[in-house]
Amino acid sequence: MTNAGIGRWSWMALVSGFIFLYVPIFILMFYSFNESRLVTVWAGFSIKWYGELFRDEQMMSAVWMSLKIAFLSASMAVVLGTMAAIAMVRFGRFRGKTMFTGMITAPLVMPEVITGLSLLLLFVTLSQALGWPAERGSVTIWIAHTTFCMAYVAVVVSSRLREFDRSLEEAAMDLGASRLGVFFRITLPIVAPALLAGWLLAFTLSLDDLVIASFVSGPGSTTLPMVVFSSVRLGVSPKINALATLLVLAVSMATFIAWWYMRRQELIRQKEIQSAFNK
Repeated sequence: MTNAGIGRWSWMALVSGFIFLYVPIFILMFYSFNESRLVTVWAGFSIKWYGELFRDEQMMSAVWMSLKIAFLSASMAVVLGTMAAIAMVRFGRFRGKTMFTGMITAPLVMPEVITGLSLLLLFVTLSQALGWPAERGSVTIWIAHTTFCMAYVAVVVSSRLREFDRSLEEAAMDLGASRLGVFFRITLPIVAPALLAGWLLAFTLSLDDLVIASFVSGPGSTTLPMVVFSSVRLGVSPKINALATLLVLAVSMATFIAWWYMRRQELIRQKEIQSAFNK
């Protein structure tokens, strides 16, 4: 097969993949403006289901709960995941490093049912032994989400640290900078795109989680995926389409902003390296 034929088949495969992934999402967004209560029967254009969505107190409460937990979980996961990545990449060989690395990355391949059940048993044991947590709720969900999101952040940040040019840190220390100053002024700004990518990934995973949250949640701490799952079992409501449309738009905007920021940081870094070589 010629190069032109290979390129044509590659292009067709790419287009087919995008159609398979995104056409269902566009159909869902299209039917969110449907007048009919039946999501598969088009009865005219209307935005009434967006109004119904914002008047649904249970749905709005679940949205706020999920956003709050996702923000806190992603922030804590970035802190802990960055510390774990530094230990894996910068500390060289130490006793138990293989076990440490395996335990950090285990949540990546662990079934969510196992993770959720183990965390449930942990919280029950702690409650019986120490009296904490007194009941399962948003705090236990936050701890559980931080636990498995940290693994994803550690993998993203560690891959960036392995590509890091340590001569920049050595040059800064030769000029009199302390290790702490080098970390905050040199290392963190350079790995900031990886931190942002890890935060966005952790935020999305926390916002999307259903299985683990179902195990560790309690009365009054219902997350958005739990509400959506319970409502879909009785039939898909057009309000779900409206909610999904808003989430897709929010995620798309956040992804574009993150891409623009990372591209801008990369261009700045390349200009700084080029100016350093020119000197």
